[in-house]
Amino acid sequence: MFTALIAALALSQAATPAPTAEAQVASVLDRLNQASSTADEAAYFSLFAPDARFVGTDANEHWTMAQFRAFAEPWFKHDSAWSFPATSRTITIAPIDCRCIAWFEEKLASPSYGETRGSGVMRLTDDGWKIEQYVLSLAVPNEKADAVVALIKGEAVPAH
Repeated sequence: MFTALIAALALSQAATPAPTAEAQVASVLDRLNQASSTADEAAYFSLFAPDARFVGTDANEHWTMAQFRAFAEPWFKHDSAWSFPATSRTITIAPIDCRCIAWFEEKLASPSYGETRGSGVMRLTDDGWKIEQYVLSLAVPNEKADAVVALIKGEAVPAH
């Protein structure tokens, strides 16, 4: 009886397929939001490659990990640093033999910014999938783009 139970357990574990590369990448992105939502700085930054880049919404936000971490450190002293949960996501695994490069784009919901976008590149390392580049951008509706551009340039907002 005991041997049959062990054999059945081994068979059930062997029959469980490994998560796909797409599922693994999605898990990293979900953990990224979870870590920032709970202000878990160590968990958040562990998801990035050491030489990763973070590109933020401001034109001056093009950071190495050390620069981004220095910027973000005060935010992680709160109960939540920030929260950008994905509402939809597309993940593409590069069609190369190693299946070790992925890129993604996702629609994000932000309490402070509304609909935003996240996109980037990941690489499969010995420690799992790591973010090499993350780009956070504001989603500006086309019909409001002229007004946003005018604000950025310091010009009067055009009347419609």
